[in-house]
Amino acid sequence: MTVSGGLPEGHYVQAGPIRMHYLEFGDKTHPAVVFLHGSGPGNSAWANFQFNAETFAAAGYRVLLPDLIGFGYSDKPLNLGDYSLNLFCDTLLAGLEVMGVDKCSFVGNSLGGGIAIQIALNDPSFVEKLILMGPGCLEEQGSYWAMPGIKRMMEINSAGVSKETQKEVMKLFTYDDRHASDALIDMRWAVAQTQPKEVLTTMKTPELGSRMKELTCPILTFWGRQDDFMPPEGKVKCIEANDTSRLIEVNACGHWVMIEHAEMFNHTSIDFLRHG
Repeated sequence: MTVSGGLPEGHYVQAGPIRMHYLEFGDKTHPAVVFLHGSGPGNSAWANFQFNAETFAAAGYRVLLPDLIGFGYSDKPLNLGDYSLNLFCDTLLAGLEVMGVDKCSFVGNSLGGGIAIQIALNDPSFVEKLILMGPGCLEEQGSYWAMPGIKRMMEINSAGVSKETQKEVMKLFTYDDRHASDALIDMRWAVAQTQPKEVLTTMKTPELGSRMKELTCPILTFWGRQDDFMPPEGKVKCIEANDTSRLIEVNACGHWVMIEHAEMFNHTSIDFLRHG
């Protein structure tokens, strides 16, 4: 399967009930780092992490970029019920098992951060370290709908979803909207044409913030100072999770620190993976 818009196509595995697409970089014998993208229309692993994957691989890691169920080139079924956090976690873990991953560090943005947290809570031995960027699932789902970025996104989409409205929505995720480039818009719009609306409208996420103190692995969280999508109370929950928790708040940054400040993000994250 191919879509236009410049999204590269890599490998596929059977991940439980779905066929899951993923990109891979680096040596298979190196420690695994799994990058988990966020939600939103037309998203994919490459759209979120195209400026990070190869740098991590060059630093000595096996880098895996799976497209979550409902996104990118992965299957987008409508016969498995709501798009719940458990569905995301279960299909991801099924795919990682086929890829030969029995433990890893996660890098998770937004929804991807929530998935990483849930897996670390369920199976601490599977997760070596967590790198989170504006992670989701820290608050009740309704709290996110009250955030100005999400409210504005809904206003824009109420006029009808088009490539032009997609561009306006993507600008909301950044502090400097040059990072919502035409190439990124083309990539996400192409995927969005294959994505049933139910992937987003039936998404169900739990509140995990009250459980953050159960996490025992080292945690590094990045938070954009101008992130209008994540309730800011989540910062405290991340930094106070355990004695190894660290938080970096980045000025002149929206929801995508790994895109807007890629060089700093890559350097700091690799240092954390190496040294904690």
